[in-house]
Amino acid sequence: MTQEAEPKPARVVVADDQTVVREGIVMLLGLLPGIEVVGSARDGDEAVKLAAELAPDVVLMDLRMPRCDGVEATRRIRAEHPGTQVVVLTTYADDESLFPALKAGARGYLTKDAGGDEIVRAVRSVLSGDAGLSPSIQRRLLERLADPEPPAAPAESPDGLTARETEVLALIAEGLSNQEIARRLHVSTATVKTHINNLFAKTGLRDRAQAVRYAYAKGLVRPPTGGVT
Repeated sequence: MTQEAEPKPARVVVADDQTVVREGIVMLLGLLPGIEVVGSARDGDEAVKLAAELAPDVVLMDLRMPRCDGVEATRRIRAEHPGTQVVVLTTYADDESLFPALKAGARGYLTKDAGGDEIVRAVRSVLSGDAGLSPSIQRRLLERLADPEPPAAPAESPDGLTARETEVLALIAEGLSNQEIARRLHVSTATVKTHINNLFAKTGLRDRAQAVRYAYAKGLVRPPTGGVT
């Protein structure tokens, strides 16, 4: 009776700009069955270079890195080296990180508090052609599909506002609180506060009342029928 051969270990590259975090992940992966770390990268450019040189099975990709971030690196790797899969392993679980990474070609998405077993499952899943998403990320995707899309931003946002800052401003004008905006846009409250601080700085606004008047003046929202004259 012949014994089945053990599957080859998955060859993995780790990309993270923080040395302590990167080395910690490499150390953890070295203890996991079925994983072989073949290289590590300090930023997205290095990750793309190692993908070309080493042809790993999987790149575990942080998102927020200097020079070339994880989303752009993922896009380049999937375009130039389609045999290499990407699993995002990041501190941030907000939708502004999640959806661009998935659109760029990432097949898995885990937060850095994931356990070793969860990482192994995600790596094996993407190598078998499935998605390696944590249960919380799967729920977020289902919620996003079930909820209506947020209101589209105008083609040209005023005063150099980004599309997301314009969305936040419009929702402020609709009377939503920070928590309600966070739920509507599927981001954290901290992310909403950051957008508000940025848009206030760009427009010179000092408070939400001024923000409401500004939004109406710029045509970002329409006065209610029979209301403002």
